[in-house]
Amino acid sequence: MSENDGQVPLPDLNGPLPPTGADVSYNEDEYASRVAADLEAVFDVPVQVSAVLGRSKMDVGELLKLGPGTVLELDRRVGEAIDIYVNNKLVARGEVVLVEDKLGVTMTEIIKTERA
Repeated sequence: MSENDGQVPLPDLNGPLPPTGADVSYNEDEYASRVAADLEAVFDVPVQVSAVLGRSKMDVGELLKLGPGTVLELDRRVGEAIDIYVNNKLVARGEVVLVEDKLGVTMTEIIKTERA
């Protein structure tokens, strides 16, 4: 059994960019469909997404005293960007938004990291 058995090849995201400008044969919808089809193999892969508003340290005794209505001081100021993690890896920063009476997060900055 080889090392690659059962593995789906990933699309080359560093490949050539779609044609622009003078190339009239370029069809944006066709290119988008092809990219989506290339990524289809990973659509069902579960990931954990976390939006971290801030952090606080306390002793277990203090933690046990918390109750409804308790204000917990965090290490961030109001309006400061929040961290967005995917599978416990920082991938972006963003802002908290209100969408139809629900809290949401909008990404304002993608964090690029070097691959090993």
